[in-house]
Amino acid sequence: MISASDVSVGYDGQMIVHGAGLHVESGEVLGLIGPNGSGKSTLLKTLYAALRPRTGLITLDGERIGDLRGSALARRMAVVAQETPGDLPVSVAETVLLGRSPHRGALASFTVDDHRTAASALSLLGVRHLADRSYATLSGGEKQRVLMARAIAQQADHLLLDEPTNHLDIRYQHELLDLVGRLGLTTVVVLHDLNLAARYCTKLVLLSEGQIVAAGTPADVLKPDLLNDVYGIHAEPVYAHGCLQLIFSIPSNQHAMAAGKPDH
Repeated sequence: MISASDVSVGYDGQMIVHGAGLHVESGEVLGLIGPNGSGKSTLLKTLYAALRPRTGLITLDGERIGDLRGSALARRMAVVAQETPGDLPVSVAETVLLGRSPHRGALASFTVDDHRTAASALSLLGVRHLADRSYATLSGGEKQRVLMARAIAQQADHLLLDEPTNHLDIRYQHELLDLVGRLGLTTVVVLHDLNLAARYCTKLVLLSEGQIVAAGTPADVLKPDLLNDVYGIHAEPVYAHGCLQLIFSIPSNQHAMAAGKPDH
């Protein structure tokens, strides 16, 4: 369970998130959505203690997130951030095995069970065949799947993901988010694609200019008037096979404005 109450975050003299609150129960997948610059990644970083809030309280299963440090936090929370690790000269298998580090002492060697857990995570993400490849030689999509395998190998019961579908083709986008739902972990995921958010998230939090403007089920949040206000685009909800999806179109007045703008 992850809870945040009245959280405000800022850096470089600027407030980015204002008075945010959310609650994620065990096994739920909560999606953070909103336009570029709305504060999604900043809020996520605060949830996993990479940033310290100016105000408010964040708890993990009732414990203050600020009281958990290092491996104690990593054993309970796995993170896949946008900032990928540098292209170190290590293999894919070694990269995923690092997910087992929070469970070992500083000088302890990885066990047979650690290697088995890492191999299982590689298979789960469909990258077992890349195990001996250098991480630095992978494509962006392959790296993303390897980092997800490392997070799964960590065996934490909370999972925080910042735009995990970046660099993935459409098949792997759906496969990854379907897997996230089947893991049964308490998950917070930043997504730009509202149709992916509608299909794979149990709850959504919509941010605009650093404030939460709506929260609830996908049907509660993905309403045409609200999306038009926040994104400036028309969204028509449709249901296919029991799943909410959106068809987007640019409002006619925006077409007119675009047509009237001179080229530079």
